[in-house]
Amino acid sequence: MEWFDKAVVYHIYPLGYCGAEKNNDFNAAPVSRILKVQDAIPHIKETGFNTIFFGPVFESVAHGYDTCDYTKIDRRLGTNEDFARVCRALHENGIKVVLDGVFNHVGREFWAFKDVRENKWNSRYKDWFHLREGNSCYNDGFYYEGWEGHYELVKLNLYNPEVKQYIKDCITGWKEQFDIDGLRLDVAYCLDLNFLKELHGHCKWLKNDFWLMGETLHGDYNKWMNPEMLDSVTNYECYKGLYSSFNDLNMFEIAHSLQRQFGPEQWCLYTGKNLYCFADNHDVSRIATILRNKEELPVVYTLLFTMPGIPGVYYGSEYGIEGDKKNGDDSLRPEFVLQEDNALTKHIAKLAGFHGQSEPLCAGSYRQLQLLNKQYAFAREYNGQAVVTMLNADNAPFTFNVNMGGAYEDILSGETFDLGGGVPVPAYGSRVFRKV
Repeated sequence: MEWFDKAVVYHIYPLGYCGAEKNNDFNAAPVSRILKVQDAIPHIKETGFNTIFFGPVFESVAHGYDTCDYTKIDRRLGTNEDFARVCRALHENGIKVVLDGVFNHVGREFWAFKDVRENKWNSRYKDWFHLREGNSCYNDGFYYEGWEGHYELVKLNLYNPEVKQYIKDCITGWKEQFDIDGLRLDVAYCLDLNFLKELHGHCKWLKNDFWLMGETLHGDYNKWMNPEMLDSVTNYECYKGLYSSFNDLNMFEIAHSLQRQFGPEQWCLYTGKNLYCFADNHDVSRIATILRNKEELPVVYTLLFTMPGIPGVYYGSEYGIEGDKKNGDDSLRPEFVLQEDNALTKHIAKLAGFHGQSEPLCAGSYRQLQLLNKQYAFAREYNGQAVVTMLNADNAPFTFNVNMGGAYEDILSGETFDLGGGVPVPAYGSRVFRKV
């Protein structure tokens, strides 16, 4: 197993987390807001996370995904030295650092595109983008491709060797300055597959255990996740099942997805692979908002941390904070406020701490044991070890019968049961067993 197979990820959207202004003032001096992350390191460690995935940190126009300069930390967050200090502190505490690699597009203030806007067809950077005769909605005097109709996001020409080399040089710089351990590739489903192969070679040359994880939505994830490209991708199929199985009281939905993805049958798609799994992120409503019955929130996290995959928690969701996508992205990306741990935080801490140390959860097989509309049990097995998960989404207790003989300890309650007999699980409760 590589380190990322054992990763338990804490996802930070830095501009929101640090309370930065919505729009960048390129005349302003840097403000060292990113140092705020250092203050939260004890909380991050105590809650069981061993990896931080930072959303965009580089100079941008507004939200971070409209990059202006891949070599400079956004002045609203501070300086390169500030971020290097944060990364050193994280590494000293045993926490890996993963950055957002936004390589499909840049902002209109990106230095090379500014040259194109000024010099048009005479710019030496004109082939860095997808230009055509015509005009843009900004009256540039030429047409260019934007990401999915968003023309403030200028699509890079990833077939151009100069562009690819520039990106690789930037990643090398991030490794040298910040000692990064991996990248999450924004809109990986849009990236040229040959570019992904080149990126794979370069990043594995920088560090042979460099983690490459890509944002994908639907389809066969093996297209992007394979030995020549990405180590992992976002599991949006199971993201939907994570909440709707509880909202609809239909555990068959998530069970079907997991069986299809990770079951023992030869046709199962991703058996033996680790997808990145999450209950919410910077693009979707918080799980505490979208879940109709808040009492089921701990059970959702039990499922997230014990199903196949690398679990990730979006900052603040460990407290159960809310945020609704219909109110705009800003509502999903608030300034982080360190709070006292509550029951949910403590529940997640138990799950996260156990996950990072459990070989069955990090690399084990998946086997369904019992399934009803409101109840679900499965086993993860590796090298003779087993972890058994039981989930009850009902408002009444339920007794599971999984026929797994032997004494097992529930890591959540500390109780011991013989899984050869009936095991009671409280209403809106869950158990995670390891063999004694």
